[in-house]
Order: sequence, then structure tokens, then C-alpha cells
Amino acid sequence: MNDNSSSIISKVWSFCNTLRDDGVSYGDYLEQLTYLLFLKMANELSRPLYNRALAIPNEFNWESLTNKKGAELESHYSTLLREFAKEKGILGQIFIKSQNKIQDPAKLSRLIDMIDKEEWSTMGADIKGQIYEGLLEKNAEDTKSGAGQYFTPRPLIKTMVACIRPEPMKTIADPACGTGGFFLAAYDFLVEKYDLDKEQKKFLKYKTFSGNEIVANTRRLCLMNLFLHNIGDIDTAGYISSTDSLVADTGDRFDYVLTNPPFGKKSSMTFTNEEGEQEKEDLTYNRQDFWTTSSNKQLNFVQHIHTILKIDGNASVVVPDNVLFEGGAGETVRKKLLENTDLHTILRLPTGIFYAQGVKANILFFENKPAGKDPWTKEIWIYDYRTNIHHTLKKNPLKFEDLADFIHCYNPSDRHQRKETYDPGNNPDGRWRKFSLDEILKRDKTSLDITWLKDKSLADLDNLPDPDVLAEEIIENLEAGLENFKEIYIVLK
Repeated sequence: MNDNSSSIISKVWSFCNTLRDDGVSYGDYLEQLTYLLFLKMANELSRPLYNRALAIPNEFNWESLTNKKGAELESHYSTLLREFAKEKGILGQIFIKSQNKIQDPAKLSRLIDMIDKEEWSTMGADIKGQIYEGLLEKNAEDTKSGAGQYFTPRPLIKTMVACIRPEPMKTIADPACGTGGFFLAAYDFLVEKYDLDKEQKKFLKYKTFSGNEIVANTRRLCLMNLFLHNIGDIDTAGYISSTDSLVADTGDRFDYVLTNPPFGKKSSMTFTNEEGEQEKEDLTYNRQDFWTTSSNKQLNFVQHIHTILKIDGNASVVVPDNVLFEGGAGETVRKKLLENTDLHTILRLPTGIFYAQGVKANILFFENKPAGKDPWTKEIWIYDYRTNIHHTLKKNPLKFEDLADFIHCYNPSDRHQRKETYDPGNNPDGRWRKFSLDEILKRDKTSLDITWLKDKSLADLDNLPDPDVLAEEIIENLEAGLENFKEIYIVLK
């Protein structure tokens, strides 16, 4: 990174800290930065060398902000946000529900001046992306904002992409795309691994990615994040839909699905009853393409992913433990997944790696298959990266290198050539083990919640983790338990 790039990043971050002293959160700063960056880049693209005709009215263009100060600037900026929110296409999607969160006109003017001094369109996508991704991660760390639920740890995403190994001229979907992390990792992989020709580059920029994000603020951040990384264009029709992906089968089919659907078992909608009180009602999606009807949104996402995959399409999806062992609809979904896809790999994840507390999750890797008489899954390979593993968000965060052994065992170049590391006689601590379909079907409720390693902390007090790690784990478990009690309380009401 050159000195000029470092200077730009330093400016953006230092101004963020200045605003935080005024009570402006990372999330609010990100939103204002998004609006202003979009307008500045639109202005740059409308001038030579680009000379693009863009749908930005002159009375609300970039110059309309740079030549105003004080109360006049504050009033004009608020009006601009309201007007752009009414527009169609990506302009309306970026500015939907927008409002000015910087109440000090002097600081707003300083932010505009900082952005105005740089030529963002000529800046490398890696630099623009690094600035924005850094702010997104900081925003996710702010647990009070709840933004962490839309931000999957990047080392985990990079691992999933490294195993799936997407190829050029193929489509990638994320039906719960958050801030777009999976798209960015797949984009980087394709650019680094392949010498793309002109047609492949155009396909990658405009046709590769498709996603859904129902939260307006998160969708806005996703669109800007992708745009800054050179995915899509400023006047391209939106490729991140605001619709709930679970509502219906649109008929679109994709080569790859990479996703981390939102945590929590149930989908619900809020409505007002006759007494004027707000109540929640569980959503049950009645879709003919689903194997079973359930209000468990995790099970619904698994079924939806199967639907939108092309035959021989590949999926990598993060799911909580309940998807592996829950009875009823859960058992039905697991059996159908074994029959209709090749569910070949499960990575068991430790706690302490997600911004949502106390989450016990796994990654399912499966390949879709045509209808057949016999189950497509013949064996499942499981990598236990949970037992005796201790991560925390601050002191010992998950790194890409931590999952290098899993990627090696997965063998992305030829996953049909694998070797177990588990050996009951010679290596009982091996984390990589396969189970035949017959072994799986004999288990109660066809449970995939499988572990074979001994928890050393239970057998040997000398191997207990540090007190601060234990304290974090206790807090995570208590908070997760509290969330479960809240769900039960809502149901009982």
C-alpha cells in the first residue's frame, strides 16, 4: 500500500473517531459515508474522462453540497436524502429510509471536504474496499448496534470459498447476503486464481452475483460495499433484492450458493391486534418445492438453497446445531438432503467466533443432484474444529490460518481423494473422520450432531483455558440461554 492510500485510510478512520465523540456510531458514520461517497463518485463519473449520463438532478449533485455551509447545508442535505429515497433503481436502494445523523453542520462540512479532496473513481478497488470493510467490521464489533448478525467472520467466508472454488462464468447466490462478504471473497478468489479475459471480467462484474437482504440499512451497506469493490455499476439495476428470499421460488437457479442465514430458529412478522398492541406471529412458508412445512427459518433456508441450486450446483451454508439434531421437520429435511444431494462434508465450528454470543454452528457442504432412486449421499466427512478449541473475538480471534488443516483435509482439488486423520488405535485425537450413510441412518432421528473427541477440560484440570477465556465462555452461554428464554416467553405470551 502506498503512502497516499495509507493517508486516505487514516483520514477516514480519524474522522470516524471524531464523530464518535459526538455520539455518532460506526453504523451511522458508515451510512453517511455511503451517501456522500456515492454522490462524489457519481460526480466523478459524469466528468471527463468518463462522461457518463447519470440520473442525478443538478440541484442535488455533489457541487450542491460543496458550496453550502452551516444551517443551509444541513437543510439541503436532509432534503437531498428525502428526494433520492423516492428514486427507482440503485439510487433509491442506496438512499431508502436515509436521514442525516450528523447534527453538527461544521462536522458534516468537514466530512464532505475530506471526501471532495480525493479522486475515488481512480482509486484501486482494494483500497476503497479495505476502508469500507474495516468500518463494517468495527460496526459489527459494536454489540449494542446488533450489526454483528449481518457480518460473518471473513476468515470463515474465505475458507468456505477456498473449498467451493468457484469458476468463471458461473453464478453465485446468497439468499441472506448481509453486507456482501461472500460475494467479495468469491470475487477476490476468481480474480486471483484466473487470468480472466474481457468477457469473463464483464460477466464477473455484472452477472455473477445475486442476493437478498430484507434489512434496508444492511442492503444499502452491501450495495456500496460491492460497488466500491468494483462489482456492479453506479447505474446498474439492483442485484440485491429487498424481498424475503423464503417467500417464493423465483425460478432462478445458480451454480453456487454461499450463505450464513440469520441465527435464531423462528421467522416472525409483527402486527397490531385489535387492542392496538404489537404481537409477533411465527411465519410458516407454504411452498410446494419444500420437503416439509416449518416455522424454523434455518430449516427453511436449507430447503430454499436446495431449490435454487442448479443440478450439480454446490452449496456451502452455515447452520446452527439444531439443524443437525432436531426431530420432526428437522429429521425430514436431513433425510431429504441425504437423498437428493451429496451432503459430503460438515465442519463443526467452535464458539467465540461470531459476533452473536454463544452460537454453536456448523458448515454444510453439499452438491445438488438430479432425482434418483437411491440416496446420492454415500458418506459424510466431518471435521471437528470445536472440541478443545477456544476462540474469543478480541484475544484469540479466528484466523484463516486456523482452518488451513481443514482445507487440506477437504482437498478442494479432488474431494473424492481424502484420508481420515482419526485412527482409534494410533491417532484418537484426529479431527477428520468419515461416516457411511448406513451409520448415519441408524442414528436416532438421523442425527448429524456427531462428536468423538474427548473434551480435555473435563478430564484434566491442568488443561483448563485461561480464566478470562472461561469467563467469556460463561457469559456467552448465559446470554445464549437468555435469548432462548426470551423466545419461549414470546411463544407463551
